[in-house]
Amino acid sequence: MALVSVFEAVLALICFLFLCCLRNKNRSPKSFPIVGMLPELILNVHRIHDWCTETFERCHYTFLFNGPWFAKMNILGTCDPANVHYIMSSNFNNFPKGPEFKQLFDVLGDGIFNTDMDLWRKQRIVAQEFMRNHLFLKFLLRTTRDKVEKGLIHVIDYVAKQGLVVNLEDVFQRFTFDTTCILVTGYDPKCLSLEFPEAPFSKALDDVEEAIFYRHVRPQSFIKLQRWLKMGQEQKYRKAWEVLDDIMTKYICQKRKELDTRTKGLVSQNGEDGVDLLTSYITEEKPTGLKCDDKFLRDTILNMMLAGRDTTSSALTWFIWLVSRHPIDLVYLHGALCEALRLYPPVPFQHKEPLKPDILQSGHPVHPTMKILFSLYAMGRIKSFWGEDCLEFKPERWINERGRIKHEPSYKFMSFNAGPRTCLGKDVAFLQMKAVASAIIYNYRIHVSEETPVVPAVSIILHTKNGLMARISTRWD
Repeated sequence: MALVSVFEAVLALICFLFLCCLRNKNRSPKSFPIVGMLPELILNVHRIHDWCTETFERCHYTFLFNGPWFAKMNILGTCDPANVHYIMSSNFNNFPKGPEFKQLFDVLGDGIFNTDMDLWRKQRIVAQEFMRNHLFLKFLLRTTRDKVEKGLIHVIDYVAKQGLVVNLEDVFQRFTFDTTCILVTGYDPKCLSLEFPEAPFSKALDDVEEAIFYRHVRPQSFIKLQRWLKMGQEQKYRKAWEVLDDIMTKYICQKRKELDTRTKGLVSQNGEDGVDLLTSYITEEKPTGLKCDDKFLRDTILNMMLAGRDTTSSALTWFIWLVSRHPIDLVYLHGALCEALRLYPPVPFQHKEPLKPDILQSGHPVHPTMKILFSLYAMGRIKSFWGEDCLEFKPERWINERGRIKHEPSYKFMSFNAGPRTCLGKDVAFLQMKAVASAIIYNYRIHVSEETPVVPAVSIILHTKNGLMARISTRWD
């Protein structure tokens, strides 16, 4: 026994010394010859968001990640609001997403999330016009109400009465997938039902997101090798891309046929129930000169489906989990949702590339061969930004002394992006989240399983790793 104790003590000392060696004097990760800081990144990739938060705290909110010398992986990471404001607003034109972003997210084509400059501006103008149109807003309200009442509540009622354990994250993804698909294409895939049918489109999106995350932490040479050998994440990515293309092609062809039938007067087109976005893109004149061919429509649909399905369902999942752990009076629903988004932003990071050399507000120089990464996850967990209680779920931090919602600048609270690229779907997301949250909180109690830890998954979207497993009971039993 004594020999074992000595061995354990020596092993612990070796591990401690090894971890100490992984630190530079400025407390940033140790940079080794040839491979740079990649070893520590690999060791922590399973907890990447918390690792980033810890590193930013040590390095005063900004540090340079040195990748392998052969891999072009040098990244300036920051969660400093002053830097974010400078990049996203003050000097916006010098910090586009850049060609590397488009390469990493190539499945999105030339959609609004993947483009810069003139093409992005044209798409934003048109998308904003359509999303503010009274016919779309009418369609949004009706679709959300119907899916909550006839879909979500129907499923949750059944689960509660049967005493079943259900993955609420899966339920929320089915809800947002159905509603987003209806709003964007006009068609209901009916994934939210008691049968919990397979959803190939959703599964393909999950595979794409996972593969894109690993593209961020692996050298380009390794990615190209996987692609050439048709194996690993890149092979999964290729197959998922094919599934997405097949489904979107069917939606576009079906919509064109439907609109052609209407044009011939065979079907009424009075628009009483509102209009989906795909119909608007095909039928409306575009003063900005966008050519709405099938390729453009495909890219637009995918960009909007990715944004609508994943961000809202992720926010709802973390919100319900936090509420289940803090059964307080949720009069301040908007504040509670903002607090969940602060702690668990659906898109936990994003990056930019400078067009020309510049110096950030923190004094860090940047140049065109460098990628700049924002950690939205870390930004919500820095004590100097949010106070010593920054890790606590406190909806009241969003309520001012007069009982109204307290505004936080977007470069500090970036869940809906900042500057000219502020999310167009912010109001849509809040409407859907409030509709779902209020229906669930008013009618049900959520009992999250203690057996399954709720931790972030490795993905470009902040999903949970193992789902949100819970039992549900009605409040009126």
